[in-house]
Amino acid sequence: MAMMRLRREDPRIVGSFRLHRRLGAGGMGVVYLGSDRRGQRVALKVIRPDLAEDQEFRSRFAREVSAARRIRGGCTARLVAADLEADRPWFATQYVPGPSLHDRVAEEGPLRAADVASIGAALSEGLVAVHEAGVVHRDLKPSNILLSPKGPRIIDFGIAWATGASTLTHVGTAVGSPGFLAPEQVRGAAVTPATDVFSLGATLAYAAMADSPFGHGSSEVMLYRVVHEEPQLHGVPDALAPLIRACLAKDPEDRPSTLQLSMRLKEIAAREAQGLPVSRPPVQRERSEERSAVRPTERYTDRDVPGRGPERERGGERGRGTGPSSRPSAGPRTGGSRGPQSRPGTRPGARSTSTGRRPANPRLLRQRLFVFVVVTLVVALGIAAAQALQG
Repeated sequence: MAMMRLRREDPRIVGSFRLHRRLGAGGMGVVYLGSDRRGQRVALKVIRPDLAEDQEFRSRFAREVSAARRIRGGCTARLVAADLEADRPWFATQYVPGPSLHDRVAEEGPLRAADVASIGAALSEGLVAVHEAGVVHRDLKPSNILLSPKGPRIIDFGIAWATGASTLTHVGTAVGSPGFLAPEQVRGAAVTPATDVFSLGATLAYAAMADSPFGHGSSEVMLYRVVHEEPQLHGVPDALAPLIRACLAKDPEDRPSTLQLSMRLKEIAAREAQGLPVSRPPVQRERSEERSAVRPTERYTDRDVPGRGPERERGGERGRGTGPSSRPSAGPRTGGSRGPQSRPGTRPGARSTSTGRRPANPRLLRQRLFVFVVVTLVVALGIAAAQALQG
């Protein structure tokens, strides 16, 4: 992470921490590199002086601290200390060395499919812990992901909010970054864990293409595209494209869960690292059939993941499920042709008639005809003998 020297107006000591460098500045305040008496390094955020008297900004700052305290584990920076009652409220988290995902891509270009999948798997697993704490990040984007030697870390919970909260601070004003906001955030609907899944999908697309899946333009243009247009994923590797496209579904219920996302990305990362091909080409399903045939948590597993769906029904190892959504979905399927299947109890290769019955065995027919003739002769002789005795 790029560091800058302290400016004249910057404090030198905050709480029990000595400040050394500037790490960056945002809409809420400035982030410094600091250390305590034991030498532990922290990233310390101090709210801007002109915002310290604004109760709305104090509330948002308090939410960030509250969110950081509630999260246990995951890919987040651990909260070290905070003072919300100070003239300039501040809080300190564990310092995470390493560039942001945005800076890494800007300097080195698109990441390999295996690296994108590996980073995405770790972030998905981290979001599981975030969502279990009842928190939605709401502003997941490449600049809020730091690539540390120990793995990616999610930072900046400044606009994090409880699950189900509105996305608006003022009427008609969406909070977040255009191009990475979910459609429900733009519309002002309630946020859910699926909101972060959309943002993560856009972030992974950026890592794979070095560009936003919704292009460039003014905030209004970007927000319109997010709501009304499909993402452009032409530069995304085939192994990742169907998964990322599912994350970017307009309807939150059509997106995979963070747990499904984590498991699937781990599989892709392992396969890409070994140079193995994709199990089968991705298939797009009709939206109306998806909603009527599959539960939301199962919809992605059987629809867009290579190696699942019809293959799993055939019993192969490629299609075994992972997690609670691994049951095959019932209902109509489109896209992917399926060859003729043998009926239960028939031998492979056996011919069948139009009625579904196998043709009779010729040898068996001859045996039955012989028995019929013998029985008929015996009966006829018996009748003739009885008539002769009576005469």
